[in-house]
Amino acid sequence: MPKRTGVVTFQGDPLTLTGDQVGLRQLAPAFTAIKPDLSSARLSDYSGKKLIIASVPSLDTSVCSMETKRFNDEAKNLGDDVELLIISMDLPFAQARWQQEHDATEVTLLSDHRSADFGHAYGVLIKELRLLARAVFVVGSDGRIVYDEIVKEITDQPDYSAVLDAVRSAS
Repeated sequence: MPKRTGVVTFQGDPLTLTGDQVGLRQLAPAFTAIKPDLSSARLSDYSGKKLIIASVPSLDTSVCSMETKRFNDEAKNLGDDVELLIISMDLPFAQARWQQEHDATEVTLLSDHRSADFGHAYGVLIKELRLLARAVFVVGSDGRIVYDEIVKEITDQPDYSAVLDAVRSAS
């Protein structure tokens, strides 16, 4: 499994990312994750849609909660051709609780806890913590990655304007 250091930090301390690094214009790697109702979700389930895929360390932290709420609010203005997926290592039960507590009905929460399939496929699994790095990938309706951002300091938020611009201009 490929490993990269120096890409992300936690409170200034460097961490190791494992998995394959993705790049612009490549086909988005397939993955399987778990929905809060314990059913499986696959990238192919969203074929033909534009996607914002945001990975967060844990919905039960303030920054991840703020980010997910922000994306939930933004999703209301993006149109029916855009799906917003938030992926974490949280258990599906915790995700369902968070989603209900925050009335987050515009985003799809997915858990990568079982196999870290997404984390490995997108190169955002943090070896030391077995959490996902804070990252955002925008996938065009053709299945190609048109924007990627791995947030350097995992306690920081992503560049929302850049993400939203990318999904709006994606074909």
